[in-house]
Amino acid sequence: MRLKPLPSPHAGPLLAVGYLIFWLLLWPTVQPYWMLPYGFRFGALLLTPVRYWGWLIGAELTATASIHVADGIPPGLADIVLGQLPEPLAMASALLLLKRFDLPSSLDSPQQMTRLLLSVLLVVAVTSAVDAGLLALSHHAGSPELMMRVLGEQLLSHYLGILQIVPLMIMLVSTSIDQRARSLLVRDGVLVLLPSMIILLLLSKQAAPQPQFARVLSLAPVLFFAFRHGWRGASLAMLITSLGITMVDQHLGHAPSGAAAYLFLAVAGTGALLLGSATDALRRSSKLVAEQNVYLGAVNRRLDQLARQLRDAARGNLRADEEQRRHLAAELHDELGQNITAIQTHVKLVQARLSQAGMEDIGTSINNILAHMRRALHRLLDDLRPAVLDEFGLMRALDEGPIRDLLNTAGMTYHTELHGDPRWLDDDMRTAIYRLVQEGATNAVKHAQASEFRVRLRIGERDRTVLALLDIRDDGNGLPSRLPRDGRGLQGMRDRVTSLGGQFRLRPDHPGVHLRILLRSSNHG
Repeated sequence: MRLKPLPSPHAGPLLAVGYLIFWLLLWPTVQPYWMLPYGFRFGALLLTPVRYWGWLIGAELTATASIHVADGIPPGLADIVLGQLPEPLAMASALLLLKRFDLPSSLDSPQQMTRLLLSVLLVVAVTSAVDAGLLALSHHAGSPELMMRVLGEQLLSHYLGILQIVPLMIMLVSTSIDQRARSLLVRDGVLVLLPSMIILLLLSKQAAPQPQFARVLSLAPVLFFAFRHGWRGASLAMLITSLGITMVDQHLGHAPSGAAAYLFLAVAGTGALLLGSATDALRRSSKLVAEQNVYLGAVNRRLDQLARQLRDAARGNLRADEEQRRHLAAELHDELGQNITAIQTHVKLVQARLSQAGMEDIGTSINNILAHMRRALHRLLDDLRPAVLDEFGLMRALDEGPIRDLLNTAGMTYHTELHGDPRWLDDDMRTAIYRLVQEGATNAVKHAQASEFRVRLRIGERDRTVLALLDIRDDGNGLPSRLPRDGRGLQGMRDRVTSLGGQFRLRPDHPGVHLRILLRSSNHG
């Protein structure tokens, strides 16, 4: 976010006046390794539209000329053109070039912070090289050692000036802090920075090496603020700590710290800003993850609710289907079964007359047809509603009922292993278990060409939940590579298990087919 232009035709002069005032206020803070006005110029050019740069540079030249006049050294035109103007122009040119490569004016991510710091190093190097060139032209007798020392001082002082004030300017112009964050920042400033400044003052009054130790220790709050408040807290803490160190030196009459101390400050400040930016990014990521987790939790709850509704609907459909089967079985048993019985009774009554007429074979054929119809009716009734399940219960129905008769008729060996109390199961689960075994046996007889069929059922309870583990397997030829589209046996078994909220696993064995089914119920039947 860039500084928006003022909606006034006098925006340029107003910016120039404000820039001039702040430049004059910052000039007294200038030290050999401390150049806040330089940092203020960098921040103003970074955050101000290019069309106002001329006003800012003109205001700076006016401020510099005013300072020289106040010191009794009025500058000439040559001094302004050759001494004061090249450095702002060099910085403006470098920034203009960097803006073409999307120079960031915000610090919302570690990548933007890194790019801005690299841009700062480039601009500082360019302006320092310009200053060194002008110094070489005006002092021909200067030694290379002097030139290198001056260049090093300028590099460090300019970099520190930007490091101290530009993040603060970006924070004031481009970002906002909510009320809670401001309150925490003020509280930590009172509880952490104020005691650290007092400790710095007390240790600085002691003999060496206590003052040097105090300067190193005073950077600890900067790291604390970087962790606690991100790059904004780190920039404020670094500025306050640096000003505190300078004021303590001036108050106690100490000589200004050397290049090594300020170089340490530059390295520590850079690390604190990068650490603060990474902390902000991590905090934003954590907040985003938390919001996504809340959203996903709501979605999962909704999906669970829909899944329960679907299971309830499917279970209702199964109950309706079973009830319809029960009703149809009763109707067939009452109507067709009674009619078959009536026909058999009438055939017995006329059996003697048929024998006298020499048509005894006709009576026998009719009885055989009726017997076949009765057996077919019994199989149909068992498919519609297994009466053996109501008469014998689940365990006996599985072990001794029509399923064994079906397999024995097909020449297959039937093994059962049944454990647990089926009374714990509700009617839907008991019916489902019987239907699943019945369908598995039917598939084995029709398609598997198996010689053996095994059923293992275990019913138990865990954490107030009734569990029924059903294991069905045969030793047939297994599943084909592609199941037929019109085959509904396995899919019907899967749908039945899913409607009860269970788990259905199909394991092709060699040879044979292996089904593992888990059903759960929280209520005892």
